[in-house]
Amino acid sequence: MTKKKITIYQVLPRTYTNSVTTNIKNGSKEQNGVGKMNDFTLELLTRIREQGFTHLWYTGLLEHATQTDYSAFGIRKDNDEVVKGRAGSPYAVKDYFDIDPDLAVDVPLRMTEFKALIKRTHKAKLRFVMDFIPNHVAREYFSDNKSAGIVDLGEGDDTSIAFSPQNNFYYFPNASLHLDSILGHPGTYVEHPAKATGNDRFSEWPERNDWYETIKLNYGVDYLDNRSEHFSPLPSTWKKMTNILLYWASFGVDAFRCDMAEMVPVAFWEYAIRQVKLKYPKIEFIAEIYNPNEYRNYIHRGGFDYLYNKVGLYDSLRAVIRGEQPASCITARWQEINDIRDNMLNFLENHDEQRIASPFFAGSAEKARPAFAVSALLDRAATMVYGGQEVGEVGMDDEGFSGKDGRTTIFDYWGVKGLQTLQHQTFSPQERQLYDFYQRIVRFARDNKAISEGESFDLMYVNYANLSDFNPEKQYAFLRKKGRDVVLVVANFDDQPHTLRINIPSHAFDHLKLRKGTKMATEILTDKAVSLDLSPDKPTLVTVSPNNATVLHFKN
Repeated sequence: MTKKKITIYQVLPRTYTNSVTTNIKNGSKEQNGVGKMNDFTLELLTRIREQGFTHLWYTGLLEHATQTDYSAFGIRKDNDEVVKGRAGSPYAVKDYFDIDPDLAVDVPLRMTEFKALIKRTHKAKLRFVMDFIPNHVAREYFSDNKSAGIVDLGEGDDTSIAFSPQNNFYYFPNASLHLDSILGHPGTYVEHPAKATGNDRFSEWPERNDWYETIKLNYGVDYLDNRSEHFSPLPSTWKKMTNILLYWASFGVDAFRCDMAEMVPVAFWEYAIRQVKLKYPKIEFIAEIYNPNEYRNYIHRGGFDYLYNKVGLYDSLRAVIRGEQPASCITARWQEINDIRDNMLNFLENHDEQRIASPFFAGSAEKARPAFAVSALLDRAATMVYGGQEVGEVGMDDEGFSGKDGRTTIFDYWGVKGLQTLQHQTFSPQERQLYDFYQRIVRFARDNKAISEGESFDLMYVNYANLSDFNPEKQYAFLRKKGRDVVLVVANFDDQPHTLRINIPSHAFDHLKLRKGTKMATEILTDKAVSLDLSPDKPTLVTVSPNNATVLHFKN
């Protein structure tokens, strides 16, 4: 069965609907404001659906460590020394069975508000995606919302030994945690025995660039014994984490974006995903993964539906945008994963990566238009947009812990200008033009069968010698087809407009069963009618504007 393309919109609720504009560096929730789950009204969700998206990824829903004091609501106060930023990292989870209180209008009713959010999301015909963070938890992890009979992580661990397959954490039995080099002094946080840090830092002395606010979960892999595996009997962590997945799936969650999935053994995923899909067969799993050598393992054995296409297409498109690689390098990226292309997730931004418009990346949101056309239309892989990308959010605020790094903070309370533009629909002419571009591409990717279900045909191999009329350093072209629907995509990474003469080989006509002759096409970015002469004997003329794409749809 042909896999149909999905389109994902990523939002961080804490910032996405925050209207406060009087930002203060390192400001509190009261000073800088915070978005709420209730802000995602049916009207807003419907607008997101109408932009062309099928899935909405709510980043940071799980209760995580924070410097904000919620002890009045029965939530344990975190030690500030093991929290990054005033708001805290969404990836330092401190209760897997609870929703973050920051996101609730009425904190005691946060689970009720969460259930209502799922209901509204489904009513808007969007699939609900949430994070699952399997590799690490907050230093002071403690579930105050778990059901009776649930054994907490770390509860019952034998802390007198460094490793046991039935321990949930890794220990340094005779040592205390030292944050001296991070804090500049011994500090007040006490952890004895010390636990290994989330980024596989097996030392009681984590450093500033470590994920020092987190502790590594133990899936039965002994890192101090050449990563020897101890999977029988089933490690305790396997059972507990699978139960957490089942818990959230029971509320109607449609997909899990699994953080740093490759830091957890594929054998666990093979077990857990199978268990969840037996009960919820339509649920989807998305892996954040950066090792291409493990891609097929995590799909075919692990059971993942989608994998990050970061080390590959993202890295190459970024380099092409910046003029560091030729556009022709894109061909090699899809060829490397041709057998699993349908299982990839293509993107140009997410919360980890620098904003396109920042000086760290392209310095201009418009420069990414040809890259997004390629990323979204090249094949049936999933497509993702990060909230603010579609209006050129720069990510150059100095928010606090995050700093001025070209990223929108996930650690601080902050009102983000680009997101406020989206919220209030107060576009400048340039923002409106960019927003329209993204909306047209995403809608077309979702709704046109040639893109969402069709075959791909790369045209580069017959255009390398066509240098006077087509520059493979700066242009990239391909065809998509399903039934009578045909799409010709030409991406132009040049600062100049071009009228290109594109060769379409006889093999394309035979393989795709294309009919020769003059076709009337619609250019989907402008709605203009364009006449195309299709023949294997002479080039097809296509005009494309600077740093943009031409997307021509016609019937065969």
